[in-house]
Amino acid sequence: MAKANPISSPDLTQRPPRSPRTRLGGYALLPRLLDKGRATLAGKNGEYHYNCPLDHHFFNFVGIDQKKLLAELKKGKGDGEILAWITTQAKRPRSPWDIEQWSDYHDRRGPDSDLETLQLFTGYVRKITQTREDIRSWADLLDLDDFVSFGGKA
Repeated sequence: MAKANPISSPDLTQRPPRSPRTRLGGYALLPRLLDKGRATLAGKNGEYHYNCPLDHHFFNFVGIDQKKLLAELKKGKGDGEILAWITTQAKRPRSPWDIEQWSDYHDRRGPDSDLETLQLFTGYVRKITQTREDIRSWADLLDLDDFVSFGGKA
């Protein structure tokens, strides 16, 4: 008889990961990153990628190795247990104020001002919608893309 997988994982072929604005321990991006990590371990990540450039912002901010976090997720730990592990393992411990400021920045962070990044961002938005002019941040774009990818209309 096959052993059951202890990892409780979202199926990202059926629904998107949590919004980049959703917070855990005050950290924006973290719940989305955890959803993608768990789904990757379960082979249910679909088009979503763990350790993508957006995830690097979190790993760099706290000083956690992405492979070590994935190993903790593989143990089947819940969000609270993972947050406690991050708190003890962070090479760059942050105050609640730092976390709040960092997260607020990422909620609003738009494309860099260089032409290449602006064109990349604009191209992504245009693939999804020709009418929405309110998409200004990466979080706006990801939320809209997730919504449209699973049947919503822009």
